[in-house]
Amino acid sequence: MLSRKRKRLLLKLLSLFSTVRGYNILVIILAQYLTSIFILSPDLPLSQVIFDPNLLVIVLATAGVIAAGYIINNFYDKEKDLINRPQKTLLDKFISQQTKLTVYFILNFLSVILASYISFKAVLFFTGYVFGIWFYSHKLKRYPIVGNVVASLLAITPFFAVFIYYKNFEEVIFVHATFLGLILMVREMTKDLENLKGDLVQNYKTVPVVYGEQMSKNIITTLTLFCLLPIYLLLAYYEVGYMYMYFYLSVFLLLIFLIGLWRSTDKIQYVWLHFILKFIIVLGVFSIVLIDVHMILDRISWI
Repeated sequence: MLSRKRKRLLLKLLSLFSTVRGYNILVIILAQYLTSIFILSPDLPLSQVIFDPNLLVIVLATAGVIAAGYIINNFYDKEKDLINRPQKTLLDKFISQQTKLTVYFILNFLSVILASYISFKAVLFFTGYVFGIWFYSHKLKRYPIVGNVVASLLAITPFFAVFIYYKNFEEVIFVHATFLGLILMVREMTKDLENLKGDLVQNYKTVPVVYGEQMSKNIITTLTLFCLLPIYLLLAYYEVGYMYMYFYLSVFLLLIFLIGLWRSTDKIQYVWLHFILKFIIVLGVFSIVLIDVHMILDRISWI
């Protein structure tokens, strides 16, 4: 049996993990490594990528900034989340706001210090990333369209970081990035429908609050249809290996998403739609290895 003190410590650790959304950060770390291995540096030996100290620093610095970003977002949205996510908010309350802010500053400071190991440009990049997340949480997320676009750009920045490091400017990478960016935009706007009640109470000027649910669904539908364009380009003009199965499945899931979108009227239904989009994103991370299955065995032999 755990003592009362240990139970409270465990709850605080769970609360911190929930606040920084540790599960999302783990997925992002995996995505950065898989993207580096299979898309950005396909000609390098596997060991050279995995054990690259500079890449490790970029991944750790990114994880620190994102974790801090979730904390500051939680800080500004505490009233809204109490309405939209009451159970999660109760768990998050096991850690005081003062402690959260302290962890926020420590994580950002350590991330910038880590970036200094690479170069002064890396320091500027991550300092800008920190500022961008804070400014979004503090101000921009309360505005329609602008908040959604900025949120999507911030979400894709971790991949931009490794993209700059490897200096790989092939067209196919931009097509992949366009698909991911559009999916993230659709997810952000679906979240606005999901959080409509809290946004109304807290006077967040999101698309469904300002223009109504019908307009929001029209925009989401347009963005979802635009997602089909990079999928078509990737399948028709680029070599994606067995990852073609993922893109066909994505088309099927997006069609289900659109049907569900126009039939949805309450929060639970929008939560399920959000889950479909998250599933597409996470599945896409693991599907990166399908780009060239034979390359896995070849590169392992080079270790």
